[in-house]
Amino acid sequence: MALRLREISLHLGEEIGLLPDRIAAQLNIVAQAITSWKIVRKGIDARHKPDVLRVYTVEFSCADEVELLKKNAHLTTLSEVKDTHILDTFSLGKKPKILVVGMGPAGLFAALFLAEAGAQVCLVERGRPVAERLQDVQNFWSGGSLNTESNIQFGEGGAGTFSDGKLTSRLNHPAMRHILERLVEFGAPEEILWQAKPHIGSDRLRSVLVQFRRHLLSLGVEIRFSNCLTGFETINAHISAGIVNDHDRIDCDHLILALGHSARDTYQLLADQNVKLEQKPFAVGLRVEHPLELINQIQYGRSSHPQLPAADYRLAWNDPDSGRGVYSFCMCPGGLVVNASSEDGGIVVNGMSDFRRDMPKSNSALVVSVSPEDFSNDDVLAGIHFQRKWEQAAYLAGGASWHAPAQPLLEFLNGRGGQLDSSCQPRVVHADLNSCLPKFVTSSLRKAFPHFNRRMRGFVGPEATLIGVEMRTSAPLRIVRDQQGESISHKGLFPAGEGAGYAGGIMSAAIDGMKAATAIINRYNGS
Repeated sequence: MALRLREISLHLGEEIGLLPDRIAAQLNIVAQAITSWKIVRKGIDARHKPDVLRVYTVEFSCADEVELLKKNAHLTTLSEVKDTHILDTFSLGKKPKILVVGMGPAGLFAALFLAEAGAQVCLVERGRPVAERLQDVQNFWSGGSLNTESNIQFGEGGAGTFSDGKLTSRLNHPAMRHILERLVEFGAPEEILWQAKPHIGSDRLRSVLVQFRRHLLSLGVEIRFSNCLTGFETINAHISAGIVNDHDRIDCDHLILALGHSARDTYQLLADQNVKLEQKPFAVGLRVEHPLELINQIQYGRSSHPQLPAADYRLAWNDPDSGRGVYSFCMCPGGLVVNASSEDGGIVVNGMSDFRRDMPKSNSALVVSVSPEDFSNDDVLAGIHFQRKWEQAAYLAGGASWHAPAQPLLEFLNGRGGQLDSSCQPRVVHADLNSCLPKFVTSSLRKAFPHFNRRMRGFVGPEATLIGVEMRTSAPLRIVRDQQGESISHKGLFPAGEGAGYAGGIMSAAIDGMKAATAIINRYNGS
C-alpha cells in the first residue's frame, strides 16, 4: 500500500528535497520513516503574489501506513493510493483491414490501438513526414511559396505539431494516463505525467512523432505520406475501399476518418458523397501578443524566477447583450505567432511554443463565438465559406502577400496609441483589423477588453499587439455519427477527432481516435 498527500507547498527558493520533511511535519512523524516518495502532480498557487507557491501531490510509503491513516482521518488531503484502472487490452481473432486517414492525434492513436490488437492497418496522410514538413514550413516563413499539402495544418502529427503541445483536457477519461505514458514511451519528457498543465512543446513533439512512427512500422502498419483521400467506394451502403490521389484504391473493412479541421476539400468530398454532415458553432478572432515578462509580472508579481514556468492565463467574458462568449484560446507562453495558412490567398495565424517556453513574447488567441445563425445559409459548408471569406480579407489587408495584418491593441480599442511589435513569422504589416473580421466580432472584442484588463491589470497597454486572423479554432461542421461512433449515413465509416467535430486538442482527439478503434474491435469481438 502507498499513501497520497495533496497540497504540499514550497516557497520559491526552497528545494524539492524538502518535500519529505513537509510530509512528516503535517503527519507528525519523522522524515526518516518515509521509505520512498514520488511527485504525482505539481501546480502553481499565485493567489498571494509575489509570494508564489509550488503546490505538490506526493505518493509515499512508510511503516504502519494503516495506523497513520487512522491517526490522520481528519485530513482530507491524505488518502490511500487505490489500484488504478489498467486500460483494457484487446486481441482480435480476425485481422480486419482498417484504413485510417490522417496522422494527427486521433489517427495515430487509432492506428496504434488497432495494430496492437492485431488489425491490418493502413495509415495515410496527405502531408509529409515531420522533418520534411518542417523544411516546407521554414521555407514558407523565409519567403518561399506555400506548400498547400505540407504546412502547419497538414502533415505528420496534424496541426498540433506546430503548437504548444498542450496535453490538457476538460475530459476525465481513464485513457488520459495511458496516452501520457505512451507519449513518454516515445520520448516525451516524463514530467508530463505529473504536471498540472502538461505540455511537450513543438520542438520535442517532433521527435516524439518520429518514435511513434517507428513503433507503428514495427507493428506492421503501412504508412503512406502524400496520400490524400479523394474518394471512397461502398458495397451495400458499407465502406469497402478508400481512393487516394484520385486513382489509388485501398481495400478496407472499415475507414477511420481522422481528418483535421482544415481539410476543406475532404469536407467537400463528403458533402458530394452525401455523408451526413451538420453545421456547428466555432469561434474566430485575433492573436494578442505581449512581452513574456509583462505576463509574468501580471500573473506572478515578478518578471521571472528560475523555479517558475512562463506564466499562462485564461480569460473569458459573456456579452450580456448578444449572449456571445469572448475568451482566450490556445495560450502560448514564451512562444511565437505563426502564419498557419493552408490555402493560397488566405491568411490565418496560430501560436506555437517550444518545450522551454523561453522566447521573449507570449501570445494567445482572443476569439468570439460564432453560431450557424451567423452564416445565414443552409449550405452545410457555410462555416467554411465564412472562414475563407475573412482569411482572404486578412490576406488583402496584409498587402496581398503572406504578411499578417497587425495593429497595436490600444489603436484597435481607442483609435490611437501603442506600438506594433510582433514575433509573427514571416512578418506583420500595420493594418486596420476592422477590415478582417465581421463587425459583431470586433465589437465583442472591444467590449471584452476592459473586463480582461480588470482581471489582469496591464493586459490592455502600449506593449500589446493584435495579429489577424484566428479562424481555425475548431471544425466548422460535424460529421454526424451514432453512439458507437459510426457515421449514420455510411456504415463502416468512423469519423474521429477535431476534424470530425468531436474533439478539441491533442488529448481529446487521441481519446476519440482510441474510441473509434475500440468500437471496431468490439464489433469483431462481439461485445
